[in-house]
Amino acid sequence: MGGGDFDPGSTAQLLRRAGTVVAADGGAEALIALGRVPDAVIGDMDSLSPAAAARIPADRIHHIAEQDSTDFDKCLRNIEAPLIWCAGFLGARVDHELAALTVLARRTDKRCILIGRDDVITLTPRRLEMELPAATRVSLYPMRAVTGRSTGLRWPIDGIDFRPDGRIGTSNESSDPVVMLETDGPGLLLILPAMSLPPLERALEQAPRGWPRPA
Repeated sequence: MGGGDFDPGSTAQLLRRAGTVVAADGGAEALIALGRVPDAVIGDMDSLSPAAAARIPADRIHHIAEQDSTDFDKCLRNIEAPLIWCAGFLGARVDHELAALTVLARRTDKRCILIGRDDVITLTPRRLEMELPAATRVSLYPMRAVTGRSTGLRWPIDGIDFRPDGRIGTSNESSDPVVMLETDGPGLLLILPAMSLPPLERALEQAPRGWPRPA
């Protein structure tokens, strides 16, 4: 849980499903406001108020002083889980949002979904198949040069060289009941409407990990 914008209703539903809840620094304030004391707080602790810290057992607060990474990155490198839901990292401040997307693209060893009020975002694995209603918005944004293939999209991505300073793939949409995305390497963010969280979760559970080494 981050300290940015989040939807209280959907976040409360995630908290009921989550086994372990980790706060990135001041994200603990939001969790406490929702009635949940975090199982761990990780970060440089520049945003955690004394009042909130007093409500959290001291052994759950993990202070990492270095300033070369964000609190989100500090959390991810210390979490091991098959799937990590990340609320409170989208919206509010654009610089924080961009930093979270950069970490998401960098942490290819983690399977994460950033959850906002309007969107859910994940790093596309090397192959992903998901069921989506017709005309669902499917946006693809490259964080580095990447290519891939698709089926079930209105505009296929085959043969496209994506780059953040070149061709991007926003505002595509599903045209078939099953959308397949395949990438030749990490770096492509998948952005879907928030209501697409359940099929995205199911798809990520079945998706292979890693990419084959180049010949």
